[in-house]
Amino acid sequence: MEQSLNNKKTMNAWAFYDWANSVHSLTIVSAIFPIYFPVAAIVMGSKHPELIEIAGFSLQNTVVYSYIISFAYLVLAIFMPFLSGIADYTGSKKSFMRFFCYLGAFSCMILYLFTKGQYIIGSLGFLFSIIGWGGSLVFYNSFLPEIASPDRYDQLSAKGFSLGYIGSVILLLQNLSMILMPDLYGGISVEMASRISFLTVGVWWFIFAQIPFYYLPKSVQKEKDHPRWWLGGFKELKKVFHEITHIPSIKNFLLGFFLYNMGSQTVMLLGALFGSQELHLPSESLIITILLIQLVAIPGAYVCAHLSKKIGNVNAIRVIIVFWILVCCSAYFVHETFHFYLLATAIGFVMGGIQSNSRATYAKLCPENEHDTASYFSFFDVCDRASTVVGTFIFGLLIQLTGNMRLGILVLAFVFLLSLIYMARLNKINPVVLRSE
Repeated sequence: MEQSLNNKKTMNAWAFYDWANSVHSLTIVSAIFPIYFPVAAIVMGSKHPELIEIAGFSLQNTVVYSYIISFAYLVLAIFMPFLSGIADYTGSKKSFMRFFCYLGAFSCMILYLFTKGQYIIGSLGFLFSIIGWGGSLVFYNSFLPEIASPDRYDQLSAKGFSLGYIGSVILLLQNLSMILMPDLYGGISVEMASRISFLTVGVWWFIFAQIPFYYLPKSVQKEKDHPRWWLGGFKELKKVFHEITHIPSIKNFLLGFFLYNMGSQTVMLLGALFGSQELHLPSESLIITILLIQLVAIPGAYVCAHLSKKIGNVNAIRVIIVFWILVCCSAYFVHETFHFYLLATAIGFVMGGIQSNSRATYAKLCPENEHDTASYFSFFDVCDRASTVVGTFIFGLLIQLTGNMRLGILVLAFVFLLSLIYMARLNKINPVVLRSE
């Protein structure tokens, strides 16, 4: 394993999976699909076509959309730790990553069949695309400490996120050209252009994923042909959970990560809602905002990696958290479109930095020469998914109770402030991630 560290082809191939899968986050989760779903997920011929019958309940299609995301994240949070334990025990981490990748990619392709009234196809395709995307990332992230030495984590993680931002913007621009300039494509309808865009996401994801699948190493199998491999996976998970709870640095980092990720992901997922509801921005302006965030996130990831090298990972994260607090406080006073664009630029910059640095920092905190990397990163993923669910729920609840979205943003600033407490504890616990390299 040591001999395979820092192989240039392997590291580049690993980073390229961000290029492959990030198109799902932008086109399916953020830009085109959220606009298309309420239009297509209807009951044809009904007096109230936007109401969908689910398990005996009549739900608004927008509510169904929200519930799909929550349910997908819940499935990932429950099952991924157990599956990662099996992957570590059987040495099949790469196979698990491939399975979830293909699940997500083909689910996106199936969305091409999502025409008006076919809400079951649209709902299931969207659900399994999220599960495939999130599941593959657990195993993808866990390869980082297997292919690189700790001094390469920051730059390599930043490279992966940057490739993801670039690739997703390229494909989104292509897809938007079909929707906004249909004459260039034979005058196709907006519906057809949207469906083709979902298909291109799946094809892009599937094709470019072959690069990391070819170069990434196979994991070491602990015990071949064990008849009770599922029990071995449970034991693996239990062992790693015991280790994590007895490693103060990891425990405090995960608690801090849960809090600041709650704030950052909530801002990212609901930022467009703030622009549309508070500032009444048109869809075109919101799409421009999404693209702007993606583009400025690229230098943000590299600047944070450089900052980590100068002052240490945790200190760099602290600086970014303080910046997030300032962003939230500033958002409270934003009323003009230009100021919203400035705010989006700042959000994109710190988003790129905090995502890449968090992944690299956690990899550094994991025990050296640890083979159960998938199990370790599954707990990182659980914190990621669970914090997103909690953050969006709290934000939505505050809006419902107070009717004031700006108040919710101030609460997020307080959440960021709490995360600083746990990050500060790492001062005494683990000086390695505080020192510059």
